[in-house]
Amino acid sequence: MQVRCAKFAGYGLWDAKSPIAVRLFSPLRLPDAEWVSQRIQQAWALRKPLRTVGTSAYRWLYGEGDGIPGVVVDLYGHYAVVQTYAESVQAILDWVVSGLLSCAKLKGILFRGEDARLLWGRRPPRDLIVEENGLRFYVDLFAGQKTGLYLDHREHRSYLEQWCAGKRVLNCFAYTGAFALYAVRGGASEVVSVDVAAPAAAEVRRNLELNGFDPGPHPTVVADCFELLEQYAARGRQFDVVILDPPALARSRKSYEAAVHAYTRLNQAAIECLPADGLLATASCTAQVSVGVFRSILADAAARAQRRLLIVHQAGQAIDHPVPAHFPEGRYLKFVLAVVRNLA
Repeated sequence: MQVRCAKFAGYGLWDAKSPIAVRLFSPLRLPDAEWVSQRIQQAWALRKPLRTVGTSAYRWLYGEGDGIPGVVVDLYGHYAVVQTYAESVQAILDWVVSGLLSCAKLKGILFRGEDARLLWGRRPPRDLIVEENGLRFYVDLFAGQKTGLYLDHREHRSYLEQWCAGKRVLNCFAYTGAFALYAVRGGASEVVSVDVAAPAAAEVRRNLELNGFDPGPHPTVVADCFELLEQYAARGRQFDVVILDPPALARSRKSYEAAVHAYTRLNQAAIECLPADGLLATASCTAQVSVGVFRSILADAAARAQRRLLIVHQAGQAIDHPVPAHFPEGRYLKFVLAVVRNLA
C-alpha cells in the first residue's frame, strides 16, 4: 500500500493484527521481487568481512537495518533460517527465498514460526555443526532458541576471552554455553554455567566435548539465575568473572519499570559475588532500555552493593546487525565489561 503523511509518501505492508500498523519499505517505488533481491545482495556484500576461515554463522538479513522490515535471516553454514515478525511480511517470502538463492549456494532454507517448515532445498540435520571464531557449536535449527544460536554476542564473546586466563568464571543464562567455550579457550580455571532450562546443561557439556575440552572442571547448574546469584552472594561465594546475558526483560513499554528493577537486582547480586578487581560482563537485549539507562542501572546496582564500577569496554551489535541512523530502536543490544572496586 502507499502511505501519505503531510509531504511524505512511501510504500509499505499493512498489518491489522500487529502493534505496528504499517512497515515502510521504500519512499520511492512499489517493492517487487527485484527490489527485495537487491536489498538481500547489499546485505550479503556488507557481511563480506565475516566470511572468513573459522566463522560460518551470522545474521544475513536484519529487518529494518537491511531495508526489509520484519524479516530476519540467519545463515548457518549452507542453511538459511528465516523469521518474520508480522503476518503481512509472509506475503514476500517467495521473493526473499529467490533473493537468498541469488547470492549463496545454499542446501536448504528453513522458516521458523510457530512450527519449523522447509521453504526450499533439503532439511538441515538436527545436529548441525557451525563455527564461530574457530570454536564449534551444535545448533538445532528446528527447536533452538532464536534461530539456533545467539549470534549477536559473537564479538563480545571473543573480546571477553582475553580476560579469562586463570579466572573462576560464573556464566549465567548459559543456554548452550557459547560464553563458556570462549572463557575455557581463554584459559579459565573453572567455568560454572547456569541456566534454568535443564536441557541447556547437556548442551554445554556437548559443546565443550565437541571442542576437545574436558567438562570436568566446568560444571553446569540448573537453577534460576536471579535466585542463585542472591544465594551465592548471601553465602559469600565469589568468582573472578561473572557473565550476565539474560533474555529480554521487557517486551513493551508497559513492562519498562519492571525490567529496570529486574536488571538492577540482577547486577547488584552479580557485583556482590565479585571481589575487588573482579570483572562484570553484563548485557541487555531489551530494546526499551537505552544505553544511557543501562549505564544508570549499573551505577545504581553498584551503589546498592556499596561498590564502584569502572567501565572498561562498552559495545553494541556487530556489522551483521546494522542500525539505520533514523531507527535507533534497532540498536537493542548493550554489552559492558566493568571492573569492580571497593569504596575508598
